[in-house]
Amino acid sequence: MLTRWYDPVVRTLFPESVVKSTLIEQACLQPGQAVLDIGCGTGTLTLLIKQVHPDVIVHGLDIDNEILQLAQNKADAAGLELLLQQGSATCLPYPDQSFDHVFSSLMMHHLITADKQHMLREAFRVLKPGGQLHVADFGAPHKFDMWLISLLVRWFEEVHDNALGLLPVFMRDAGFEPVHAAKHFRSLFGTVTLHYAIKPEKLINRNLSTQ
Repeated sequence: MLTRWYDPVVRTLFPESVVKSTLIEQACLQPGQAVLDIGCGTGTLTLLIKQVHPDVIVHGLDIDNEILQLAQNKADAAGLELLLQQGSATCLPYPDQSFDHVFSSLMMHHLITADKQHMLREAFRVLKPGGQLHVADFGAPHKFDMWLISLLVRWFEEVHDNALGLLPVFMRDAGFEPVHAAKHFRSLFGTVTLHYAIKPEKLINRNLSTQ
């Protein structure tokens, strides 16, 4: 079983702690807000959100029931309440305008191009007007050494879109505006970029008024 090795491997290959802490800091979460972590895996980010902001309602979604059980075990051991659910990132099992913030950490590079686009449209759908999307994943190389690494790894899984800097393009295509690349981190597999994007309030209000 490889699932139990997931956390140690991620900690070894990526600056996981600082990336996820910075991702949470940029969100400026408020008490009572509802948050969704898409592709939550073993719940590292999901639990950290709850630990830092105990008054926030934290949901986690993953397609793998086995890895969700590990997340639940970690939550139980920490005495924290997470709302974990099995489901696909491309068809989120939540109503429209359910969340104030949606997070995704080191998950999108696993998706093919069409699924990245579907996921972002779904994130847009479940966010409230003015809600924010926070993504940490591979991005366009920001240093020469990261560019060299990207030449080697961009063909693995679906990293190619990321290395070309297409995630912000996909976010805007899904309706998010503005979209910002907030920070860059080095990793053994290339640049990890933190993005945040906003679901415009005026656009949603205009759409609702025509229904």
